[in-house]
Amino acid sequence: MPQAETELHFDSPFQLLAAVILSAQCTDKRVNMVTPALFEKFPTPQALGSASFEDVYELVKSVSYPNSKASHLIEMAAMLCERFGGEVPSTHEELQQLPGVGRKTANVVMSVVFDKPVIAVDTHVFRVARRIGLSKGSTPLAVEKDLTDNIPEELRSISHHWLILHGRYTCTARNPKCDGCGLKDCCKEYKQSHR
Repeated sequence: MPQAETELHFDSPFQLLAAVILSAQCTDKRVNMVTPALFEKFPTPQALGSASFEDVYELVKSVSYPNSKASHLIEMAAMLCERFGGEVPSTHEELQQLPGVGRKTANVVMSVVFDKPVIAVDTHVFRVARRIGLSKGSTPLAVEKDLTDNIPEELRSISHHWLILHGRYTCTARNPKCDGCGLKDCCKEYKQSHR
């Protein structure tokens, strides 16, 4: 997959940040259904930061955890304006100050927007890395460390997307499509189950 990239739709760093916050425990497909109306009504951090909870909730109510996500979006946008001049910051430390932003969200923004050599570990990356044998880590942070230690810096950003897309479409949680997988010959779990 030489063109592996995020499946979230966005036109600015602010929009990507908002979309990634919405994507926690939710599909990118669902987020992409919600964000056009959200970004049309609140195109800037200033607009979203001064929005009412009810207005934002109404636009995001179909995603998982809409109450907390609506609050996080408003608080995140307000903090962007107050602390960062309305600009999305580029470091873990600054990004993780924002409401609704944890390490995974920070890594996605750093990788996609700022081309930093970081790997975001979501449920797909966590599952695939452990399943195929790239990590034995039992936490997302341990898997991130293993991947960072073993994937060359220049491949980290795209590797994150390779692993996500592989987990989303081939190495699925319940019924992995092993027969059509190009990695089965080097996959730890496939080798163990086909001895």
